[in-house]
Amino acid sequence: MSPCNHSRWEPSHDYRPLESTAERQAWRVAALTGATMLVEIAAGYAFNSMALLADGWHMASHMLAIGLTALAYLLARRYADDRRFAFGTWKVEVLAGFASAILLWVVIIMLALESLWRLWQPQVIAFDLALAVAVIGLLVNLASAWLLRDQHQHSHGHAHEHDHDHKHAAAGRDLNRHAAFLHVLADALTSVAAIIALLGGLLYGWSWLDPLMGVVGALIIALWAKGLLIETAKVLLDREMDSPVVARVRAALAQEPDTELADLHLWRVGRAQFACIVSVVTHGGSSADRYKARLTGIRELVHVTVEVNRCGQAGPLQAG
Repeated sequence: MSPCNHSRWEPSHDYRPLESTAERQAWRVAALTGATMLVEIAAGYAFNSMALLADGWHMASHMLAIGLTALAYLLARRYADDRRFAFGTWKVEVLAGFASAILLWVVIIMLALESLWRLWQPQVIAFDLALAVAVIGLLVNLASAWLLRDQHQHSHGHAHEHDHDHKHAAAGRDLNRHAAFLHVLADALTSVAAIIALLGGLLYGWSWLDPLMGVVGALIIALWAKGLLIETAKVLLDREMDSPVVARVRAALAQEPDTELADLHLWRVGRAQFACIVSVVTHGGSSADRYKARLTGIRELVHVTVEVNRCGQAGPLQAG
C-alpha cells in the first residue's frame, strides 16, 4: 500500500490577515510620536507647564507602546509558520495590546500624582510659549490617529451573519492596532486638555486649571485603559464561552437526532476565527464527520474536533 499524503488534510494555523500596512503605519507613528515627545518634554521643563509636561511624558509612554505594537506585527509575521505555535502567532499581537493597556495605567498614575502635587504647589507657567507647543502636539496626535484608524472595522462587523450585536462585531477588531489607536487618542486628549488649561491661564490667570486638566485627563484615559485591558485579557485567558458562536454551535448540533452535547470548548485563534472541541453522546450511528458537517455553516470555526461517545461502547470516536 502506498503511503497516504497527509499534507492535504493538514490545515494552516496562520489565522492572521495580511496587514503589512498596519505594521508600516505603526513604525511611522512611533517615530513621529518620539520626535514630538522630545519637543514637548523640553518645552514643558523650559516653560514650567505641568499640562505640557504631562502631555510629553504621556507621549513617551505611548511611543514605547506603539513601538511594541509594531514589534508585535513583526514577530507575528516572522514566526507565522513556526510549528511551535499550535494555533499560529495571532496572540502575539493581543499580548502587545495587553502590555499597552498596562503601560496606560502606569501613565495614568504618574499623571494623576504629578497633577495633584501641582495643585498643592502651584508653579509659574510661560503660558504663551507652552500653548504653541501644545497645539503642535495636538496636530501630531491627530495625524497619528488618522494613520492608525481601522478602515476595515465597520465593514467587517457586517460581513458575517448574526453579526448585528456589538460584541460580535468587536470580535473582528485588531486589538494590537486598537491599543495603539487608543494611545494616540489619549495623547490627543491630553493635548486638548493642555491647550484649554494654558488658554485659561493666559487669558484669565487661572493657573490652577493647568494641573486640574491633568487629573481630568487621567480619569478619562483610565476608562479607555480599563476597556482595553478587559478585552485583551479575555482573549489571552480564552474566556470565550459567552461568545454568540457558542450558541450557534449548540443550535447546530441540536439538529442531529438522538444527540446530547456532553462537552464543548471554544476559544479564539484569530480576530474572528475560533477553534472548538465538541463531545457528544448518542445511541445512533452518526459519525464524527457528520457532526462536523453540521458545523460547516459557522464560518468563524476554522478548527473543529468532534468526539462521539456511543451509549454502550467503551471508547469515543473522534474526528479532528
